[in-house]
Amino acid sequence: MSLGDESGYGSGSGRTDDGYSTIGGTRQTRTRLPDGEGGDGYSTPRRPARNSRSLVTVVGVVVLLIAAIAFANMGGGGADGRGGSGNGGNKPDSSSTAATGTKPVDGKNGTIASSFAHDDQGAQSAAANYSVALGSAEMFDKPKRDSILNAVIAPSAVNGFRTTLDQAYSAGLFKNLGLNDDGSTPAGFTFISRTTPIGTKVTKSSTDQVTVEVWCTGLIGLAGEGSTNPVTDGWFTITMELKWVSGDWKAVTHSQKDGPAPVGSDTRASSADEIADAVNGFGGFTYAR
Repeated sequence: MSLGDESGYGSGSGRTDDGYSTIGGTRQTRTRLPDGEGGDGYSTPRRPARNSRSLVTVVGVVVLLIAAIAFANMGGGGADGRGGSGNGGNKPDSSSTAATGTKPVDGKNGTIASSFAHDDQGAQSAAANYSVALGSAEMFDKPKRDSILNAVIAPSAVNGFRTTLDQAYSAGLFKNLGLNDDGSTPAGFTFISRTTPIGTKVTKSSTDQVTVEVWCTGLIGLAGEGSTNPVTDGWFTITMELKWVSGDWKAVTHSQKDGPAPVGSDTRASSADEIADAVNGFGGFTYAR
């Protein structure tokens, strides 16, 4: 008999068939008290079965919830040993978004993070932060661009980068974006160029040289009343080869391709003022893998 059966007692209640109790290890006469008005003064009160069952049910649910949470935090334990159900890895591992436990960088080279760890994880962090710097609005200003290149590019490659980018950031490009001939922003407008990494992965690695792909989304355009180049978004992947130089990772090559891009949402487009206020009001991040 289990707790909550119709008798109102469990098999271990200590009650014997002759009306005695064995509780405490002795056979003693049980004194029965009145059960309330209208009772015979000797009938045994019945335990409400519903309360006992409810208690068992609640306890059972709590235990199951705790077990489920612990199971999820451990990454699953499915048949394939990777937190799935043996489906051949169709679902991502929990480690794909889990914290690594390595302390983020706290060094700075100007406004750009520096002093990355000498491992694949440090290279991914460097690539993510360098992608942000190389995709910023500051790149459209010659002195600021040179400062960024000196911070993120290996000394052996910086001159080549500078020559190529000086040609790319031309008056023709500035005109197409609605900027002044020198790359400055026309009065009354806010120029926006911002890159946000979504994720990183290492595609090639050795002790002092690592190739990293950085999947990004970005914004570019001119916000303001009457802008003919409104701010638009895009998705692209940056491939960056980094080399360990003088105690830090530095880029030696950089390339970019479109995508992967998700299906566009039906979110209402914000006004130019809202976009400008958002970009000016929301700061960026220091990325660490």
